[in-house]
Amino acid sequence: MRSVDHACPACGSSGMSIFYEVTNVPVNSVLLVTARDEALNFQTGDITLAACPACGFIGNIAFDEKLTQYTARYEATQGYSPTFNRFHQALAQDLIDRYDLRGKDIIEIGCDKGDFITMLVEMGDNRGVGFDPAYVPGRHPSPAADRLTFIPDFYSEKYTDYHADFICCKMTLEHIPDVGNFVATVRRSIGDNTGAVVFFQIPNARYVLCDVAFWDVYYEHCSYFTKGSLARLFRANGFDVKALWTAYDDQYLMIEARPATAASTPPLSDEESPAETMQLVDYFVAHYGPGRDEWRRALARMKGQGQKVVLWGGGSKGVAFLTTLKQSLDDIAYAVDINPIKTGTFMAGTGQEIIAPDFLKAYRPDVVIIMNPVYREEITRDLASMGLAPEILTL
Repeated sequence: MRSVDHACPACGSSGMSIFYEVTNVPVNSVLLVTARDEALNFQTGDITLAACPACGFIGNIAFDEKLTQYTARYEATQGYSPTFNRFHQALAQDLIDRYDLRGKDIIEIGCDKGDFITMLVEMGDNRGVGFDPAYVPGRHPSPAADRLTFIPDFYSEKYTDYHADFICCKMTLEHIPDVGNFVATVRRSIGDNTGAVVFFQIPNARYVLCDVAFWDVYYEHCSYFTKGSLARLFRANGFDVKALWTAYDDQYLMIEARPATAASTPPLSDEESPAETMQLVDYFVAHYGPGRDEWRRALARMKGQGQKVVLWGGGSKGVAFLTTLKQSLDDIAYAVDINPIKTGTFMAGTGQEIIAPDFLKAYRPDVVIIMNPVYREEITRDLASMGLAPEILTL
């Protein structure tokens, strides 16, 4: 690691430590790319991850937000997976029960296509407003449409006059470079409504570091948090942190926060200190090279044996896996995805065509590499139902 004079966007301290660098990666990994030439010539940027020894925040200090796009072409939904839908519906019910979200006003910042806020509104008889420039009208028709409002824009200071009993922000904070100002904006929007509840869900940086999951590091994700660094960010911006927990095989990190009414509360028992986070960073650094090289050798061996290899998962993990390992069309020809909107599009940077699962009946792959182990059981069943029994590997 080497120190760099870069102000931490979470706490303002200087002296972040660079520990991971990848050059020329696609600046968007889930845009719908309809031509292989466009995919192969997709605009690129650099990833330079640096950790803040003062607060534990991790960010891409080479990130340029002008390069990323969040439009109707942004297709990140996981809602075609039964496994994910069970998790999503259970989370919605848990939040409704935990915070008595019945007949309440709800805001979702970064609502994507609107599926989660639609659940919260329908299941709790609530009223909801969702903000997201990638929102597509009509993707989730709802009998509660008269209680739902969608604003196809980034949430910002100009929307702080929208007030709610519950503010939800799922899988969005990691896309925001200026995290301190963003959380401060959310706090200003609440004002003196001390009863408001704030719930954020983000990728769990501890999972990424401990699993050496380089496939979970991609350009759009410019900000990474452990429990400790996330809690410190919220406390520094006027919140009292009530709970921190993980879900989805520890891949997702959740926080419940409320407007602070007194002096800052002490850390919760499972918050990592900045020093502990730096130890996790050291672990990642020590194991990244060997882990990357092991995958390269395995893929080269499969290619040398003439095996047909496909990825299952045509999203961000797949793009990061292929680009970091520099896999070409000669190495892996296809990526499978159950989202029918992605069928016939191409992986940014490397150009693999994204195919529907049924394609495999004729293609008959020898090896399927699953991009997220959470889906192994679901995908194994799908392969068996097609009469296929390839070797299955998971990241």
